[in-house]
Amino acid sequence: MTDQELTWQGAAAQWDRQLFDLVARRHWPGADRVLPRLGRAANHGVLWGASAAVIAAVGSPRARRAALRGAASLALASATINSIGKWTVRRPRPLLEGVPAVRQLATQPRTTSFPSGHSASAFAFTAGLALESPGWGAVLAPVAASVAFSRVYTGVHYPSDVVAGAALGVAAGFVVRRLARDAEGARIVPGNERAAAEAPALPDGSGLTVVVNAGSGTAADAGLDVVRARLPKAELVHCEGTELAGALAEAASRATVLGVCGGDGTIGAAAAAALRAGIPLAVFPGGTFNHFAQDFGLAGAEDTCRALAAGEAVRVGLGRFTPGPGASQGAPGYFVNTFSIGSYPTLLKHRLTWAPRIGSVPAGLLAAWRVLREEHPVRLRLAGRSRSVWLLFAGNGTYHGSGPAPRRRDRLDEGLLDLRLAYGGGRPGPRLLAAALAGPLTRSPVHTATRLRSLRITEIPEGTAFAYDGEYAEAPRELVLESLPDALTVYRPHV
Repeated sequence: MTDQELTWQGAAAQWDRQLFDLVARRHWPGADRVLPRLGRAANHGVLWGASAAVIAAVGSPRARRAALRGAASLALASATINSIGKWTVRRPRPLLEGVPAVRQLATQPRTTSFPSGHSASAFAFTAGLALESPGWGAVLAPVAASVAFSRVYTGVHYPSDVVAGAALGVAAGFVVRRLARDAEGARIVPGNERAAAEAPALPDGSGLTVVVNAGSGTAADAGLDVVRARLPKAELVHCEGTELAGALAEAASRATVLGVCGGDGTIGAAAAAALRAGIPLAVFPGGTFNHFAQDFGLAGAEDTCRALAAGEAVRVGLGRFTPGPGASQGAPGYFVNTFSIGSYPTLLKHRLTWAPRIGSVPAGLLAAWRVLREEHPVRLRLAGRSRSVWLLFAGNGTYHGSGPAPRRRDRLDEGLLDLRLAYGGGRPGPRLLAAALAGPLTRSPVHTATRLRSLRITEIPEGTAFAYDGEYAEAPRELVLESLPDALTVYRPHV
């Protein structure tokens, strides 16, 4: 390092301390009571989780989407701060000389000082919110600025820590907006799956029974309006919750074609029912994300109606998980998208438990925080080899993108499982972040990706969770994952 650089760093550190001392000497009426409490309210993102819950409860659909993006921005900033920022710079906390005792926190932070995690979280949530809903962003911007300032006011951060944290938080907001726009703007392109000649044409819907997940909301309602208009003789069966499996099995036993309207979990259950009955499946996307429909190339209910009228369909593969010998539940299960063991199923379990009480957005934040702080890697045996993993991801077909849980597929008839492993060791946050930055099908100390037709998983610890297509269950001691190529006929226009 040159003398000029050392001089510049010394001047910057001196300016930082002088500004810190200036804040310590100044007194703002009422601040001694308000700012320390505000900073404590923002501990662990609780203030922003509560804000997201309020916005989701009283706001418009756009406001709810903005709250979700704010939460995602906060999660990204927090993961970056805790896994990279704090452990890279290792700056000591300021000395509390000159800071009035009434301002000082009862429990001083033990982590390093640079950058400020509170400031990053505050500005990440507010930036993510404001980029989608400027009105709500304007409401929370003064709160975010006050939280950031409180970190200097209470003597736990230098001003430059706060500025750096705020900048990182804003950057996280822009990154999440870019990712969201890329996902929303991705053009739905059908794959090159093999055409299924045996699919019957149902121009008026006669012989089609559509099981509708009544909990799917407005997206499902819009799709049903199209079905009623285009396929007037189709039968619609509405059900919800525990009724779904029975309704699908009963409909599949008497229909020529089984239809389903709902999200990915509902579609996965319908695919299993159609496979067991040996009949084709017609998918009417009606969920929040509709990953299967997007990867499959269905833009909406209109596409499915057109394919049914013309008798156009293709063959797709399914993933299957079968409990090993001695399991209390020996029936196999199926997945159209993904299967996972480790941190994600645990997060899903917590979110499903808390969401009915506090809402999905704050439940997701609390679940992620609990997993990152308290979760332990799962020790199991894969293909006869003992492994400790934070996450095991298996996709039905090859997914594109890096990391342990990538996003999209080009086709659904490969007959391969896309297996991704994030190995155990250390804490989950740094490990999962490092795995997410690894390239596809590469090997690194934290991440492995490969493709295979089947995988045997044994010695699964009792109580271990697994997830498939957004559904959650407790795993048996042994599981066999398999890819079933060309297992199911699904309607989709050929052009």
